[in-house]
Amino acid sequence: MIVVGNKLLSEDIFDVQFSCDISACKGACCVEGSGGAPLTEKECAILDDIFEDVKPYLREEGLDVIKEKGLFAIGQDGTLETPLIEGRACVYSTISSSGNLLCGIEQAHQDGKTKWKKPLSCHLYPIRVKELIDFTALNYHKWSICDSALSCGVARQTTILEFCKEPLIRAFGKEWYCEAAETMEVWLKEKNIK
Repeated sequence: MIVVGNKLLSEDIFDVQFSCDISACKGACCVEGSGGAPLTEKECAILDDIFEDVKPYLREEGLDVIKEKGLFAIGQDGTLETPLIEGRACVYSTISSSGNLLCGIEQAHQDGKTKWKKPLSCHLYPIRVKELIDFTALNYHKWSICDSALSCGVARQTTILEFCKEPLIRAFGKEWYCEAAETMEVWLKEKNIK
């Protein structure tokens, strides 16, 4: 693990090359997995505030589930998450004309309807955050549905840290990100010397 401020980063975040390739995966992260996207209490309040602006972007199936279950759900592990359509797709997912799953919240943001882009857990992916007593741990979540993102990352020579620059700044600030980028540069040089 690598320490940057009060964050513990797995070496994979500096070492693994990753860049989403939605044309290959079709947005599978919005439909695969054992639960919805993790949410914080603050994010649930934001969803409540912006729902009317996001609603026009959502599918009927998603709206039906939201009407029945609400804007967020309690997952099997007792944490807050986005509800799912028939236990699969996120209620906030939409389908593009090319068949890719997209985020309705993010589409509303791109159209200037909301200031909030999407849940931080989605924005940070493939990084998963875990709060510890004295540190916040940032780990790489390896998932086979993202194999094309690994190939794309190699082609673009983009590390996970670089790919996640915007959400990391959103989560921890620009100063922290700059320190992480400098630490990665030193770490990679030392690794290549060995």
